[in-house]
Amino acid sequence: MKGLSKGSRLPFRRRKKQRSDPLDRGLSSRLPKNILSYEEDTIAAIATPFGESGIGIVRISGSLAEPISRNLFKFKKNSRRLTSHHLNYGEIVDPESGISVDEVLLVLMKGPRTYTREDCLEIHCHGGYLVLQKVLELVLKYGARLAQPGEFTKRAYFNGRIDLTQAEAVVDLIRSKTMVSLEIANQQLRGLLFDELCGIKQKLIDALALIEAHIDFPEEDLEPMSHESLRENLETLAKKTREMVASYEEGKILREGISCAIIGKANVGKSSLLNILLKEDRAIVTPIPGTTRDVIEEVLNIQGIPVRLVDTAGLRRTVDLIEMEGVRRTRQRVADSDLILLVLDGSQPLSHEDTEILCEVEAKKKVIVVNKKDLPLSISIDQIRKFSEKDPTVFISALENTGIDELKETIHRSLIQRSLRTSPEYVIVTNVRHKNALSRAGESIVHALSGVEDGTSPEFIAFEVRSALEAIGEIIGETAHEDVLNRIFQQFCIGK
Repeated sequence: MKGLSKGSRLPFRRRKKQRSDPLDRGLSSRLPKNILSYEEDTIAAIATPFGESGIGIVRISGSLAEPISRNLFKFKKNSRRLTSHHLNYGEIVDPESGISVDEVLLVLMKGPRTYTREDCLEIHCHGGYLVLQKVLELVLKYGARLAQPGEFTKRAYFNGRIDLTQAEAVVDLIRSKTMVSLEIANQQLRGLLFDELCGIKQKLIDALALIEAHIDFPEEDLEPMSHESLRENLETLAKKTREMVASYEEGKILREGISCAIIGKANVGKSSLLNILLKEDRAIVTPIPGTTRDVIEEVLNIQGIPVRLVDTAGLRRTVDLIEMEGVRRTRQRVADSDLILLVLDGSQPLSHEDTEILCEVEAKKKVIVVNKKDLPLSISIDQIRKFSEKDPTVFISALENTGIDELKETIHRSLIQRSLRTSPEYVIVTNVRHKNALSRAGESIVHALSGVEDGTSPEFIAFEVRSALEAIGEIIGETAHEDVLNRIFQQFCIGK
């Protein structure tokens, strides 16, 4: 490749040194100038869900947080001094009428040691809707404005308190359905994904600096760059991005869960299986075929995966109009499901209805569940294999509650192909935005690697490396566009 040959590393211009504040993730302020004045407003919102509860919180952030507290808060005891990050006991009083609204605990937190890095105020009231609404009205009357969805976290991001991946982790943390999804969100909130991406970014910067040094100073007596070193660096980055992209499908399952339809002909034990998995009598079970007419849906945690179990009407030909509608809905749920539990009666030979169902769901990911193993086995496993060769088969008895643990393990293996938590520091990509940007970065790195191997001009290689850097910067928020930021923070509730 022209201008690139074996040799030692070239010196290059270093980036500006990151700030040493432990709360700062090394990101400069990202606040668009055209909305600066709007973002300097003091904002307020109710931070707890509406309804009756023991405690409700009104949250305030901005330069007017302390003045608002001095206008509305009256100490119950002799203290007259608000100390930052201390709870203060008193009451909220309407300054105009002098009427006490509520007895509260108030905490003033001076920036930058706060969630938003601005002065923050929290008023802990009794958790009634009218109480919280009245306190919020007074706060808005004395200088604050109502916060937009996610605006507190947005300010934390704009002020360098967190990066964009950590901001998105806040939503994931709130919406976590299992301990595994909670653990993944906490990892991202601690900055593990950010650190991983920054490692990729630094290696890309190293490669780009070496390439551009040869482009900018072709006539200088520079030490030649190692062709092999650059190739190895790009190969490592290509492999790393591939691994992170590959973790997305399983990460999405752990984050969002799956839909799993329990299907089969009438009276094979579908509703009994649902009840056993849920450990409650959710579906009506009778010996009469066609008992289940409508779709029944419940959520179950199977080894960290949120599984939306759907009990369906038996698939069979019928003249009953209500049952026909149930069969139609069943077929719709089958089409929308991520996984099928196909229940067969092990005490009877494979019937024509069974084979029709097997053919109908041939292309779907499924687990064959052979029920009634407490009775003599009459079904032909070889015959099942003709229709479903690659799908796992599990034998259970819904009557005696046996084989259920094996079924859960099989469901988990069908969805998660490898051990995702080999260490506490294992990074899993769960966000489609991250996955798409990593895919673009990986493609650019592969193109750059091909350029190195084919002897392409360094200018083209540098272009691909810069494209990869831009994609990584988009994930952590350094190059994200305003419309992307708006879409992210609109997912939040108003008080967060």
